[in-house]
Amino acid sequence: MYKILALNKISPAGTALFDKGKYAVSLEEAAPEAVLVRSASMHDMNLNPELLAIARAGAGVNNIPVEKCSKAGIAVFNTPGANANAVKELVIAGLLISSRKILAAADWAKTLKGKGGEVGKLVEKGKSDFAGPEIYGKKLGVIGLGAIGALVANAAASLGMEIFGYDPFLSVDGALSLSRKVRYVKSTREIYENCDYITLHAPAAADTEKMINAEAVARMKKNVRLLNFARGDLVDDEAVIGALKNGGMAAYVTDFPTDALIGAEGVIAVPHLGASTPESEENCAVMAARQLIDFIENGNVVNSVNLPNLSMARTGDFKVCVIHKNADGILTQITKVAADANRNIENMESKSKGDYAYTVLDVKGKSDGFAEKVGGIDKVISARVISK
Repeated sequence: MYKILALNKISPAGTALFDKGKYAVSLEEAAPEAVLVRSASMHDMNLNPELLAIARAGAGVNNIPVEKCSKAGIAVFNTPGANANAVKELVIAGLLISSRKILAAADWAKTLKGKGGEVGKLVEKGKSDFAGPEIYGKKLGVIGLGAIGALVANAAASLGMEIFGYDPFLSVDGALSLSRKVRYVKSTREIYENCDYITLHAPAAADTEKMINAEAVARMKKNVRLLNFARGDLVDDEAVIGALKNGGMAAYVTDFPTDALIGAEGVIAVPHLGASTPESEENCAVMAARQLIDFIENGNVVNSVNLPNLSMARTGDFKVCVIHKNADGILTQITKVAADANRNIENMESKSKGDYAYTVLDVKGKSDGFAEKVGGIDKVISARVISK
């Protein structure tokens, strides 16, 4: 029986996928083999030796100590694209509320309560204070053309916007998913200098932290409207607040409120609603559950942030799944274990990702002591056997 710890409330659509004869899913488990998590921080958690994998029901993994997990031989999964449509819809809403002053107008309309027959006249008199531009025909810069950014670019193009897209790591599949109306540019500077609206969809990393800083803002068009539904760390709050005060920026819409941003003039801060739809929560939970099950039962890796994707059918009597450092000579030592035990390797596959690698062997014969011998090889972090 595998024990699965759910650190957050996970949609039943995901937890129902775990066979009750093989898995026990609980909100309290001291020594789980796997963890399902949404937003709960795991940085201060003790990672028990039995832990095989963590699946984040969402795209970002900044709440998970990924490097610590890698060193311990724990696979970390996320669910890219599962919440993409939910975030896309919120970004489109952000474009509109940043332009048309819809929220401020709705709040003002509430003040007319009790005015009786005067409401109509007051509305006509006061509505000019909330005028704003249409998005049709305006230029939108999309920084990051992954699952969400591509959907945003295509949707905004269909609404009549002129799209500038930037992504230094744009994949072939990503490029093919883009509308022909999207103009791909080779630098953020082209976006800053040309676009009336800019939306961020870059990952949180050392080289993207505060990528929107005073220098970047200074290059943007006057009265630009900035949207951030990706990660709060991408933006220097003080730089944006300063630009809003001096008239350089018209509005900042963010899904990541901070104390500095709340109440600041020109800031529309919503409480991290990007993936807060029942459809998105179900999609993420289902994808996360399936990835955990496939890894635990078959050793297959799909959508891991610290291990390479690797899937291999089973034809032998057992699989050996090995997480190890990406170093020379390790594969030779692993296969030698099979040779010394007079075991035939039916199939083998090995891939690397950064400093780490993942190797799977499909072996004929008995598995007695195999994992222990492979696990004893220098620079092998973990080894486990999955039998038929």
